[in-house]
Amino acid sequence: MFITIIFGLLVLCQHTSFVTGIPVAERDLNRNLGHVVLEMKQHFTWRNMTCPLCKTAFGILNIAMQIEKNKDYVASLSAKICVWLHFEEPNICTKITELFKEDVIAAVMDSVLRPSEICAVLFGEQCGHFDIFSEWNITLPRTPKPPVIPPVPPNPSAPRSRILFLTDVHWDRDYAEGSSIDCKEPLCCRSDSSPAHHHQTGAGRWGSYSKCDLPLHTVENLLQHLAATGPWDWVYWTGDIPAHNVWDQTRDQQLLEIKTISKLIRKYLGNLPVYPAVGNHESAPVNSFPPPFIIGNHSSSWLYNAIADEWAVWLAPEAQKTIRWGGFYTMQIRPDLRLVSLNMNFCAKENFWLLVNDTDPAGQLQWLIGVLQQSEMKGEKVHIIGHIPPGLCLKTWSWNYYKIVNRFESTIASQFFGHTHLDEFQMFYDEETLTRPVSVAFIAPSVTTFINLNPGYRVYEIDGDYPGSSRIVVDHETYILNLTEANMESTSIHWKRLYNARENYELKTLFPSDWDNLIRTFQKNDSVFQNFWHLYHKGHISEPCQNACKATVLCSLRSGRSGDPQLCLDMLPGLSYSEIEKARYRTTMC
Repeated sequence: MFITIIFGLLVLCQHTSFVTGIPVAERDLNRNLGHVVLEMKQHFTWRNMTCPLCKTAFGILNIAMQIEKNKDYVASLSAKICVWLHFEEPNICTKITELFKEDVIAAVMDSVLRPSEICAVLFGEQCGHFDIFSEWNITLPRTPKPPVIPPVPPNPSAPRSRILFLTDVHWDRDYAEGSSIDCKEPLCCRSDSSPAHHHQTGAGRWGSYSKCDLPLHTVENLLQHLAATGPWDWVYWTGDIPAHNVWDQTRDQQLLEIKTISKLIRKYLGNLPVYPAVGNHESAPVNSFPPPFIIGNHSSSWLYNAIADEWAVWLAPEAQKTIRWGGFYTMQIRPDLRLVSLNMNFCAKENFWLLVNDTDPAGQLQWLIGVLQQSEMKGEKVHIIGHIPPGLCLKTWSWNYYKIVNRFESTIASQFFGHTHLDEFQMFYDEETLTRPVSVAFIAPSVTTFINLNPGYRVYEIDGDYPGSSRIVVDHETYILNLTEANMESTSIHWKRLYNARENYELKTLFPSDWDNLIRTFQKNDSVFQNFWHLYHKGHISEPCQNACKATVLCSLRSGRSGDPQLCLDMLPGLSYSEIEKARYRTTMC
């Protein structure tokens, strides 16, 4: 993500805290920093930067950050480096460093990393040793895991519930029809984007296939369509409301956008229960989610208190209480069904506050175990929703979550996530052999078009309201707005069903074993995989996915926990797991 690079020489990838204790005159600091910048400007690329130069730069910047009055200087220097090395446009370089300055410096000043560790992160173990995040373990209950009973398909005549699933709206307040879809900035189709050239199609009325988010009237049209095409039993809504202009956001703007979309949902969907989750874009700056022990101006209380108030119409008082604490909650939404909404920002690789302490932030996973244990004792089924899929989380957090899903596989009926903007899923297997599928994390496509996508949403059918319901996903459908067709219309547009899961993949059920078998089919039958690849991008893709691309995608589907090479070794002979893993994270939309 470009933020990581832009802010790089302030903390180069948001990491550093080398306390030297060496007094440094500001004159010497300026001279040393200037020397490093000059050398980097002359010789630097991400490929040829040397370990000694990296460590020198970090050492000097670290010293600068120890001196309170140099915060502004370091931010200014970082903006200049950003411009000189052509990371972004000058105005973006200036704004991003100014926006991130206070939070990032506060976080890294409390972290424990040294320059050699940072450079090892950037350039590999040949540049030093690093262990950014220590391993830690949650405590599972002493109560033995109940015997696993193989799932049984619900009776075809049994009631079903229809769940509307919305994620990654990314409303852009400055979207402008006719503006450039191919701009220099990280987000285009905006009023301040350079005008479209004569040979270039400008931004469409309803959205554009480019690095663009959505205008408000498209979001509102979607909600009008949903109001007319129900009925829905309830809604899962997994965050990311603001646009991707992350260099130019304020807390007030974020709250205004959260309130605007929340009110529109209430306006069009009426009294329908809505259960939200917090996305990584809700904060300002983006990805800034400190653990609750961080208090004062740097805390997330400004966000949590606001969303607890805004969503009070949907959530019980006890749920609002834990949202105010850590952005997560649980609610009983049916007599036999409990919802858990996780704050997945506490597992996010991009959350620089976890450099301070990444050990089960806010005690969320231990809290989750308590909730699941109570539900197991009561015979409740549980749905888990969140923004970032667990397979994209920090390794230790991800492995602990994987362990929880294994322990409570008979209680967790389904998992639902967003964040990637793509139509995919992640598998969970038994920890002992990694061969028996135990759960699936469904990952629904985004409402936004970012990047090069049709707008979309998901509908899940689950085992419905009757005694003994499994509450599992029985089927799901994905709907899109075809932008090519929509932008040819002046007023009337149509949201259409893209596909039905069971019908398209010829599946009798959607059990974990069915999805595992489907991955094996993808490996053997490339035409079936290319069909998936088309749907993966919500029906808008121009090139097939083959070789390393295919291995990367299949590895991601199989990996409900991050950093696990065992599940991907057979994907493509000759391609190392580290290569697959690097490619995998390059393809995610954060």
